[in-house]
Amino acid sequence: MIGRKLKDRYEIQEHLGDGSTATVYRALDIRLNRPVALKILLPHVRETTRKRFFQEATAAAALNHPNIMSIYDIGEDDDQHFLVVEYVDGEPLSYYIPSQPETVVSLGAQIARALSYAHARQIIHRDIKPANIKVTTDGAVKIMDLGLALPREATRVTAEGMVIGTPAYLSPEQAQGLPLDPRTDIYSLGVVLYEMATGHLPFDADEIPALLLQQVRQPPPPPRLIKPELPIELERVILKTLEKNPVRRYASGDALASALEASITKTSTDATQQTKPAKLETGERSVRRSKPTIRVILADDHTMIRRMLGSYLESTGDFVVVGEAADGAEALVKTLEVLPDVLLLDLNMPGVGGLEILPRVRAEAPNVKVLILTGRDEDWYIMRAMRAGAHGYVLKSSNEEELMDGIVKVTQGHMVLGQGVAEKIVTGMMGGEGAAQLSITERQVLLYVAGGYENSDIAKHLQLSQPVVIETLAKAMNKLGAGDRHAAALAALREGLIDLDELHDL
Repeated sequence: MIGRKLKDRYEIQEHLGDGSTATVYRALDIRLNRPVALKILLPHVRETTRKRFFQEATAAAALNHPNIMSIYDIGEDDDQHFLVVEYVDGEPLSYYIPSQPETVVSLGAQIARALSYAHARQIIHRDIKPANIKVTTDGAVKIMDLGLALPREATRVTAEGMVIGTPAYLSPEQAQGLPLDPRTDIYSLGVVLYEMATGHLPFDADEIPALLLQQVRQPPPPPRLIKPELPIELERVILKTLEKNPVRRYASGDALASALEASITKTSTDATQQTKPAKLETGERSVRRSKPTIRVILADDHTMIRRMLGSYLESTGDFVVVGEAADGAEALVKTLEVLPDVLLLDLNMPGVGGLEILPRVRAEAPNVKVLILTGRDEDWYIMRAMRAGAHGYVLKSSNEEELMDGIVKVTQGHMVLGQGVAEKIVTGMMGGEGAAQLSITERQVLLYVAGGYENSDIAKHLQLSQPVVIETLAKAMNKLGAGDRHAAALAALREGLIDLDELHDL
């Protein structure tokens, strides 16, 4: 295509890039003697894609804003459909990932106000992401690629309920295929702001369904866990844009822009007025782009175990031990004070044990992940720890690689079951030809066992005699092939005969 002239007016000079539906070139508008960009639709695309391609022209033609890319013309030449758009000389926004807080605010406020302008004209972008935003040489933002933009009066060219956009930046309502309003763009911009501030996406998964589920249900990790020096007010602004319920987000782009500018100090605010945004230096950028160091507290009553484990973790460069504790009481105090990424918790310690503090850690420090590291592989301990909210259960007989992998995975939101623990649960789930048939009384008794009640307490709650409780347990154990009352309760949980949610009603 280089050297060709479309409609005897647009002389193609340079190939700029390829997208999923179009190829982009820099060209010269010889009539007006100005550079332009040509987006040429790829051949053999679907009719719905072609309609959406030209919907960009219809949407953007109504917009005239310094931070939104202008569309000049629409045309066809020898069966090649194309758009003529403003040529933006600058860097993609990804060049500013990560950035200093002042730059996050400066660029973020420009994007937010441009979106507010579009929203006031009933246009929703629906695909805000770094690849669709450029920063010019004088520091001005340009929002591009309105191919998914949806004017209110436009004819819908995608089926209702279809998920469209880039998964990492989709709002929860987009991920569910629900009707959209301008606040969907606020959420997507929040993902961009988070990425600019920390160098990391708030949600990440190898498979798209898992990523969409995170967008819908999982709260984002607070940015200051990744970048502790980030101003706390800026963190609050970013987290508000990422609220799952649109009602809790900023109502408009203008409101978000104002909140961003108010989130940093006067000195920092003055710095945002510079002509060219300040990106991090190359060396600093490479550090920010690397995975963050995971902050760990070690809680174990054996000093040698803590020292050996701490030394090994820190030698990898991926972990830093920010505290140690020899008992549960000390572990609780240090966890609430330091708020580590992961609390590595032993169950049996002098005085207050790990199981006793686990519910308080989960209630008072919900963002701290708790990975049990213990020598106890009895069903009762596994059941109680998982019921109390542990994010993983690993035995001390595990090797170092398995432990490190477990720490990383719990920080990513995964449930971790180490070797020996996983086998117990999987064996219980897969064994037998089907779930045992328990009576109502047997289910009730096992539910109380799972809740930590002794036989005498169960008898009082169910208004049964102790001999009846013991006989009922014996029958349930026989049906489930369990060796003791705790193994029977865990087996019932595995097979879905009793539910953890029911424990909260006891």
